[in-house]
Amino acid sequence: MLLRTLSFRNISAIYILIALVAIYSLWVPDTFLTASVWRSMLDNSALVAIVAVGLVLPLAAGAFDLAVGAEVGLGAIVVAWLLTEQGLGPAQAVVLTLVAGAAVGAFTGILITVANIDSFIASLGMSSVVLAAIAWLSDSQQILNLGEGFQDFATGQLFGFTHPVWLALVVGLIVWYVLERTPVGRRIYATGGNLNAARLAGVRTSLILVGALAACGAIAGFAGALASSRLATGDPTIGPAYLLPAYAAAFLGSTQFRSGRYNVAGTLVAVFVLAVGVKGLQLGGAPVWIPDLFNGMALLLAVGMARTQRRARQARAARGVRRHEVKDE
Repeated sequence: MLLRTLSFRNISAIYILIALVAIYSLWVPDTFLTASVWRSMLDNSALVAIVAVGLVLPLAAGAFDLAVGAEVGLGAIVVAWLLTEQGLGPAQAVVLTLVAGAAVGAFTGILITVANIDSFIASLGMSSVVLAAIAWLSDSQQILNLGEGFQDFATGQLFGFTHPVWLALVVGLIVWYVLERTPVGRRIYATGGNLNAARLAGVRTSLILVGALAACGAIAGFAGALASSRLATGDPTIGPAYLLPAYAAAFLGSTQFRSGRYNVAGTLVAVFVLAVGVKGLQLGGAPVWIPDLFNGMALLLAVGMARTQRRARQARAARGVRRHEVKDE
């Protein structure tokens, strides 16, 4: 059991992280090993972590949300618009931003469950609609003067780390608890594992899918609000940049700890591994396009690893069924 837990297949991201730290410590020790760099890595990866954790919910339920980047952008613009154009306070603006994100996710879920549109197509189409709404609300311009009080929401510190780092941990803990410790989580995994079997077992799969996508939209909107707080600006262009790293982390995370099953702990570890990999290359003088290349390669590798693990798990299950059949005979 211990050997299986510590095997490369089970915790490969941990071993990759150790290797990256060792390589960069020898390559750029004067900068990579400083506390300020590590704090910066945690702060810069916190919003990606929040988005990736939110993405775990629909993925675990068997749906792809390609609108998650646009939902981040919507959150960034909606919160800025509510603060500047509607004169709302920060708390009210953030709450309504969560509602807007949840509404987008829920509508995507309705398209999937009621209109029977594939999640790829439904979320891709919704992404385009959301980007149009962002351009309309912002007039394709940055929204300025959000107020110092709102800026402290993302730039303030607690015990040496900025608020987004702690908020990422809180969001991760909540989603982990829902997935691993509640009946709702078991229904989400059952829906993603076998939709028809879950439906026959009495799981309201349509409600699960809509709820998972709505929760993902709300979490993505929250990340967008934090992004606007950090920048002190509502930027209509920031959303799509979160799509690739969030998916790379979620898929790589699915290969950790749970053997092909989307999970929060693996996703958070994967986010940090990707952040360390990119930061080390940047400190070593790599070109500005390295983050996109690194995240793209990580996504391809993670998808390949996840499918390999899934096929291996299915093969083990098939062998178990055959053994039982032989015994029965």
